[in-house]
Amino acid sequence: MKNISLPIKYGLYITAGLIAYFLLLAAFGWHTNPFFSLFNGFITGFGIYEAIKHYKDEKGHTFSYTGGFTVGIVSGFIAAILFTIFFTFYATEINPNFLEQLLTVFANDYNVHIGLVSFVVAIMGFATTVVLTLTCMQVFKKSRNMLQNA
Repeated sequence: MKNISLPIKYGLYITAGLIAYFLLLAAFGWHTNPFFSLFNGFITGFGIYEAIKHYKDEKGHTFSYTGGFTVGIVSGFIAAILFTIFFTFYATEINPNFLEQLLTVFANDYNVHIGLVSFVVAIMGFATTVVLTLTCMQVFKKSRNMLQNA
């Protein structure tokens, strides 16, 4: 159980950060501007970095690339799933006009269902997680550089 508790903890932290940021944007009416969603990557990246760092500190010299990668992926996927659930709840229950407001930004009348939008949010979260986990692991992996071994 201890192996999964670390990614769950950091997945919840990342989710809390994403939700807080989204609600902050909503308070100012900026949550329909897609430009501001770029900061989600920083929130997710920081959470994944901290999760892998915590795992590496915990494992010490037995730290493996596979273990660190797994912690990062699971943390990010948990956050992506939970944020998608929140996003869907927000768009259907809290602000039912949200999708119309969001699609107005693109100056077209699209007939988009919340299921499709939720799917896109989840896929964006998963893709961000994979890219940022691979990026973070470059910091934590053992170097095979011959100059460092000399």
